[in-house]
Amino acid sequence: MKARLDMARARFGQWEIDGLMVASDENRRYLSGFTGTAGSLIISANDQVLATDFRYVEQAGRQAPDFRVVRVMGGADWLAETLKEMGVQRLGFESQHVTVATHERLSKALGESNGGAAVSLVATAGLVEDLRAVKDESEMALLTRAIEISDRAFEEVSLTIMEGQTEREIAWKLERAMRELGADSISFDTIVAAGPNAALPHHRADDTPIREGQPLIIDMGARYQGYCSDLSRTLCLGQPDETFHKVYNTVLKAQLTAIAAVESGMTGGDADGLARAVIEEAGYGENFGHSLGHGLGLEVHEQPGVGPSSKGVLEDGMPFTIEPGIYISGWGGVRIEDVVLLENGKARVISKAPKID
Repeated sequence: MKARLDMARARFGQWEIDGLMVASDENRRYLSGFTGTAGSLIISANDQVLATDFRYVEQAGRQAPDFRVVRVMGGADWLAETLKEMGVQRLGFESQHVTVATHERLSKALGESNGGAAVSLVATAGLVEDLRAVKDESEMALLTRAIEISDRAFEEVSLTIMEGQTEREIAWKLERAMRELGADSISFDTIVAAGPNAALPHHRADDTPIREGQPLIIDMGARYQGYCSDLSRTLCLGQPDETFHKVYNTVLKAQLTAIAAVESGMTGGDADGLARAVIEEAGYGENFGHSLGHGLGLEVHEQPGVGPSSKGVLEDGMPFTIEPGIYISGWGGVRIEDVVLLENGKARVISKAPKID
């Protein structure tokens, strides 16, 4: 954790702060190792505190040995004294994770305390999230295991899918398989979308039965020791129609083109354009309405962004998905998604679940 803390502290100058308050569950875990669901980190140039309540004090001591654990009873009264001890005068906070009500409560507590010297609250955005985009070796081991679990669960369950089963039945089988293979949980609600439902990228599995000749999109993920996988495959029971062949082959070509050509130094928008050009050339540009992909790790959607407007630069050590799709109202859709890792400037595919040839 020391290296991660050092990287966070190195970004203080960018925001002109001398301390950072971290409240996001994922950022708190990333910087401290603490997996509890309540608490805040206070990080200064030379000190770090984990403030949590009675339920998590013992757990915090075990999981975050590099942090001084402070037991709190709620409210923000503890914060002013802690900041005074740490010498913090300009406290950064995670603007995307702090509500207006919480900000008002913090402002009041800090303005009225701290020995009469008010602490300035400074809004930051992405300070920790940007660090999380590049994964270290230990993170990649956990992420790879999560991907292996979802790959294997898909392979096992996909062989058992029969006409007449419902989307909901298949989703449950996939979730159960991931649990039995070692997942702590699913990383998001499993999507099983049959026939016309496959035209809805985030369709919720329901009692729609599976029919032969129709597209069937499966989008699933396992969470393993905090790290999330994400996998999409499109199947067709029986004999697919001409539309399925054309759409599927277009999506697959777009995905393989992006995987082969994406490289470190590109922006996320550049990478998105690699696949989008293939789909547009085939005449389906209006039917690809979402981004090509996204980073993943402690959250199933995190940095880097890989979409038309993504200006961030892709770097070695960044895992992200490549998942082009085409969606046609009344017919269905096709999406194919793999996780890749940039290494030595190129993409290495981590997902191994089988695709239609």
